[in-house]
Amino acid sequence: MSDGQSGVKPLETIADSFSTRRICELYQFAQIPYQDAWNWQKVLVADRCQHPNLNDVLILLEHPPVYTLGQGASLEFLKFDSAQTEWQVVRVERGGEVTYHCPGQLVGYPILNLNFYQKDLHWYLRQLEEVLIRVLASYELSGERLPGLTGVWLKGRKVGAIGIKVSRWITMHGFSLNVCPDLSGFNRIVPCGIADKPVGSLAEFIPGIQIEQVCQQVAIAFAEVFGVEFVWR
Repeated sequence: MSDGQSGVKPLETIADSFSTRRICELYQFAQIPYQDAWNWQKVLVADRCQHPNLNDVLILLEHPPVYTLGQGASLEFLKFDSAQTEWQVVRVERGGEVTYHCPGQLVGYPILNLNFYQKDLHWYLRQLEEVLIRVLASYELSGERLPGLTGVWLKGRKVGAIGIKVSRWITMHGFSLNVCPDLSGFNRIVPCGIADKPVGSLAEFIPGIQIEQVCQQVAIAFAEVFGVEFVWR
């Protein structure tokens, strides 16, 4: 997927452009197995394909250790045999290459109907990046985009990854933010297929940071960027 930014509306004006604020149901959990969260997303998307006026949803959670591969991801970016391993490996329908989820990493799954926002996948990717950049800014950290790549970097280290799937303009999968994870699991893969850029976490810059407080900052930034009003579940 190209990451060109032509035609993207200035981010600071996006929320102001909505005539009404969409209702978004916010769910926050501790650890949930990846398969359970994936199945839940598919149900939510199917419901909204059938009933487009249902509320949007944002799910924030952590996963037990798991490696996920995008629909067209290459196995060459795994440093182990996926057929003979103790590690859980799941191929899903999102875009992108292999990534790693584990405790201490905050994962966000927005189920949004882009018919009510902009029917533009590049716009949506940039918005997700903007959410993470604003979260970092709330801790006086300067998150960056890199030309031609999707995600958010901090001092040259990738802290935020994004991989999405859109069906009938309804989104699933989403973003992850490394808050305070054990990063050693990333050593078993080439994260996102990018060999020359290391993975990092917020804890490297803010010792003692807790994922619970970051969840609140993500919710605030998400509401600002997408112009939604949350209903807590």
